[in-house]
Amino acid sequence: MSLSLIGIIFVQSYFINKSLQDEREQFKLSVKRSLSFTSNEIEEIEFANFIEKLQQYKVDKEPDSTLLRKIFVTLDDEANDQTIVHSNIVVEERFRSPSLFFEIDADSIDLSSFSNQRVTEVYNNSSLYEGLRSPIKKTNEVTELPEETKRLMQKNSFKDLIKAYDYPIYKRINQEKLEDLLRKNLSNQGIDIDFEYAIYDEDLSTKIKSDNFEITKSSRGIEILLDDNNESPYRLWIDFPGRNKFLVSSILLMIVLSIVFTSIIVIAYSSAIYQLIKQRQISQIKTDFINNMTHEFKTPIATINLALDAIKNPKIIGDAEKVKRYLGMIKDENKRMHAQVENVLRISKLEKNELNISKERIKLHDLVEDAITHVELIVEDRKGYVKLHLNAVKSSILANETHFTNVVVNILDNAIKYSDNTPEIDVYTENVGNNILLKIADKGNGMSKQVQKKVFEKFYREHSGNVHNVKGHGLGLAYVKRIIDDHQGHISVESEKGKGSTFIVSLPLIS
Repeated sequence: MSLSLIGIIFVQSYFINKSLQDEREQFKLSVKRSLSFTSNEIEEIEFANFIEKLQQYKVDKEPDSTLLRKIFVTLDDEANDQTIVHSNIVVEERFRSPSLFFEIDADSIDLSSFSNQRVTEVYNNSSLYEGLRSPIKKTNEVTELPEETKRLMQKNSFKDLIKAYDYPIYKRINQEKLEDLLRKNLSNQGIDIDFEYAIYDEDLSTKIKSDNFEITKSSRGIEILLDDNNESPYRLWIDFPGRNKFLVSSILLMIVLSIVFTSIIVIAYSSAIYQLIKQRQISQIKTDFINNMTHEFKTPIATINLALDAIKNPKIIGDAEKVKRYLGMIKDENKRMHAQVENVLRISKLEKNELNISKERIKLHDLVEDAITHVELIVEDRKGYVKLHLNAVKSSILANETHFTNVVVNILDNAIKYSDNTPEIDVYTENVGNNILLKIADKGNGMSKQVQKKVFEKFYREHSGNVHNVKGHGLGLAYVKRIIDDHQGHISVESEKGKGSTFIVSLPLIS
């Protein structure tokens, strides 16, 4: 189960990481496409503005004959008695632009644009007189170069002009228009996050940049405003401060679902392991409980059997004093077994809320003094003491006299049983706010931190070399806690191994 769970977590992590890498690569491609589209649009806008402004400076409306380049090709078609003449004429149109247009130090600039005229004429040789021939057929007349060719020639001329005069970049590109183009093209690629940008001339920043741009490892750039050799000193850079957040958000649903379902598996797995460990502990505790109960029942049963065998003896049965003594022993042992069974049944009824506990106004000091009378003979027999320090001014509580007396007796009994030396017990009371605190402190064996956490659990007993060295079956303090909880009180323990324990009971006062 552990290996499978680790494997599932590993696979989920791998696929999330792989998806994040794929999104990162897709993001790079989208940014690259957006920059490419922006670069092309910048060039087209600049060239379109140039052509628009250039038209007003056209000088020659008609072709200049000195600038004509004409090619003639003549073919004789003997089969049809015809002559075919093909002419190809290249016409140069000249433009003159004042220096103000380009803001350079020259009076004017001459520019040229070319067009093309191609004509094919067919002459009939037999029907016409020499020198008077006229074409009988004209075909394939093209008055201009193809638009793409003409545009390409104009664009190359423009690039040469810009390169020659080193026109500044901030006068060629409108920053607001550039930002709009970037935002539009990024949005078309599905990238709707803030960005920073800048245009660099070689390694130097130009005036066209956003306020917070800095080149980082994640920045992407592309050359813009290429010349006729597809080279440019200018490079458009872009960076995304919120890039990582955007990438994670793109797979956020998958991450959340993976975490949720993996967490469910982990919780279910942990619960299963916890239940297995808990069941094992319960099984061990129940085994110890059965062993303790068996041991504690074995002694009184053996005592009763011995007493009965003795009574059957003819020498004893006639001795009324001895018979009475043995009968008393049988009765005491029977009461002892009955008390143990009642204790078990009492805990069971408490858990099922079947134990009827009626409460009345009682002074806690009276209950404590009464409980001490139940154990003082045992303490005196072991040469110990129980000292009272009843400092509480108010001690009236709402409690069941019998059950709460049993609570105090159980705590005192534990203090006696778990004191290997002479039992030394101090009982304190004090008022704290609207509560009364009852502290029962001993100088016995004490408990470890681990034992303190479990001491109020049902059937729990601290393991030692001899599990039966102290009589009991782990129900006394569980009963104590249930009764105190039923009285809206609270019990805790402070202890240190080898230095004794202090049980602290807090109960609400009544006026």
